[in-house]
Amino acid sequence: MEPEKEKTGRLPRKGRKRRRVPNKLIRTPEARIPGSDPVDRQPEPKRARLASILIAENCEVTHEQLCELLKYAVLGKPDIEKPRWCQLLYQSQLKRIVVVILQGMSQLHFYRFYLEFGFLRKAFKHKFRLPPPSSNFLADIIGLQNKETAGYLPKTIEGSLPSTITKPNINLQNDPIIQKYGSKKVGLLRCLLTEEEMKTFNFPLQGSPDCENFITTKCNGSVTDNSPLFGLDCEMCITSKGRELTRISLVAEGGSCLMDELVKPDDKIIDYVTCYSGITKKMLNPVKTKLKDVQRQLKALLPPDAVLVGHSVDLDLRALKMIHPYVIDTSLLYAREQGRRFKLKFLAKAILGKDIQCSERNGHDATEDATSTLELAQYFLKYGPKKIAELNLEELWRDQEIRNIREKFHVLKCLDSVDQKLLFLSRETDNIELPSKNCETIKCLSNKEVFEQARRQVDFHPFSIVQFSFEPFSPLLTEEMNKRMRIKWTEMSTIYAGPFSKDCNLRALKRLFKSFGPVRTMTLVLETHQPHLYIRYEVLEAAQLAIESLNGVLVEGVYIKVQRPVTELTLDCDTLVNELEQDSENRDTIYLSGVSQNFLGHLQELPNLFFGLEAVIVPTDPKSGRQKKYCFLKFKTCGNAQRALHILTGKDWKLKGRHALTPRHLHAWLRGLPPESRRPPGLRVRPPPSEQETLQADHPKIAAWHWSRKIGRLYQSLSPGTLCVILLPGTTSPHGSLSGLGLMGIKDDEEEESTTPSMGL
Repeated sequence: MEPEKEKTGRLPRKGRKRRRVPNKLIRTPEARIPGSDPVDRQPEPKRARLASILIAENCEVTHEQLCELLKYAVLGKPDIEKPRWCQLLYQSQLKRIVVVILQGMSQLHFYRFYLEFGFLRKAFKHKFRLPPPSSNFLADIIGLQNKETAGYLPKTIEGSLPSTITKPNINLQNDPIIQKYGSKKVGLLRCLLTEEEMKTFNFPLQGSPDCENFITTKCNGSVTDNSPLFGLDCEMCITSKGRELTRISLVAEGGSCLMDELVKPDDKIIDYVTCYSGITKKMLNPVKTKLKDVQRQLKALLPPDAVLVGHSVDLDLRALKMIHPYVIDTSLLYAREQGRRFKLKFLAKAILGKDIQCSERNGHDATEDATSTLELAQYFLKYGPKKIAELNLEELWRDQEIRNIREKFHVLKCLDSVDQKLLFLSRETDNIELPSKNCETIKCLSNKEVFEQARRQVDFHPFSIVQFSFEPFSPLLTEEMNKRMRIKWTEMSTIYAGPFSKDCNLRALKRLFKSFGPVRTMTLVLETHQPHLYIRYEVLEAAQLAIESLNGVLVEGVYIKVQRPVTELTLDCDTLVNELEQDSENRDTIYLSGVSQNFLGHLQELPNLFFGLEAVIVPTDPKSGRQKKYCFLKFKTCGNAQRALHILTGKDWKLKGRHALTPRHLHAWLRGLPPESRRPPGLRVRPPPSEQETLQADHPKIAAWHWSRKIGRLYQSLSPGTLCVILLPGTTSPHGSLSGLGLMGIKDDEEEESTTPSMGL
């Protein structure tokens, strides 16, 4: 019952009696509707808006995607494409950006020495996998290496369609090409522009008032689907009377060039438009050919049923001052939404796999353009509208535009546009040079000096890159370490359960253990006096949940023991599981097993039922594509996650679950586990020689512990509102490559003191 209010609408003054709410009206979590109770939805106190970051897909992030984020973090303007893989909220509130590169380290290092990297795993909520680095990792992440657009579409081979870029779920009926031509193959006559279309697109026609001095090609024969095609392209300049012809190219089927002539205009040239036409004053000086000569030659070359093919060929015909009735215009043939047109350069690349009008050349090549338009028309006739529509040209066009924007700006240019410079700190042995105009580079003798300089300099620069360099593992040690790490995670996901009675219900036992999560292998162990079960789960959470739920429990009339195999790789398993549970990425995430299709069918309703739910991750089987019977729910806070877990594992929902232990990027790594690296139970693996020695100061384990704390000190010295990105780039060598790892977060002015690293050993 609400306390009585005064007439002013305010709550009663202090001292006035209030009615006490009976305890029986306070509902327990099991009794209330999940997420509907006001307790779940208490508004947070208002505070100033701070920059924050959310990762939508925290699996593998390419170097190009990382560069997108850094550029957007610098400018945040509409002309910089927003990164699609994450959301940077309130970018204007960012104070500075600090990127720390641990050169020579990889994802393998992080999880091999997971306990030693204490600060990094606890302080940074967002982690993502990186592909193995190229020869210049730094240039990749700041966008200095401008890659040619030639590589963004696969070339066709012997006329085949580039099927690798076909989009599988396109509604072809909405494609403008299908709407205009239908889905079946069409003949040449269907591709010709009608007289009405030629009027609409301002082609020169007989009787038009602006075509009085135009001449016809005298091609008035009967056109059929077998009539010859001729590719036409013209280049123009600007004269005192407007656009006039300076070059014409005519190409026949088969690629033979019938005509390629330079033409001198009658009027004074004002602009040669060399960047497009390729024509210069020097080229035209000796030319005697005039427009009337070209007209006469063209009329003689074209047969009566000739079909001219060009791209925006109305402009070519107007430059020629000629009228021709049979035309295929590739800018209209490859129809686009809302009447827009694709550029010839784009169509040549997307359809033919050809690079034309390249920036290295001084202007366009008329013969090359004429050949391309002819081949585009032939391609359309050969494959039909449906095949063209399946390419989804609109999507390819948008991808190209985004790529063009990326190529125009790299991080240094973005900083230069706002009169700022980048600070780059590295060792003298690092053979990396950045442009001095946009960058202040400080070379140091050692990693220790890099660290000291970073603490002094970073706060005075808006964007800093701090690179520490470490000796990578030897190829032999890397291979052995990789195998051991993968075996360790497999053994941590394996349990032995028993003993069971000899007449136990094996089917019921299998059903029981499968209820905790997806099982990879389950076998009956008969070597012991009483049977035991050997179960290998797909995910670590399932094995841990089975241990917590069944160890010491009465099953089939026997108290059973559930435990992991005891090997040198699992001796610290309990400690590792506890630390994984406290990982900043796992604290806010819960694992659920036994989710039904009914539960999965109501995913859209979950955010309304559980306050603070940010993401629902439902893995799918890579072969069948079916959703698996477990999922992960990610929440804004640990409290939200704990409350939801309590409700979902209660009597109303009857699901099994616990807090998550493995981040999503780690799932992707473990999923690719090769069968030969999974040893059978009981097989002993000797540590590599370097790991049997006494730990020295430069041992990787000590280095990981030491530099995790060093970076912690650097992080604590940063001002609030700093975007901090830690990169373990990975390694590439002739013996194999290791993927990298990224950690990211924005320093808050209310950082928990628990993230402050301890300086004592």
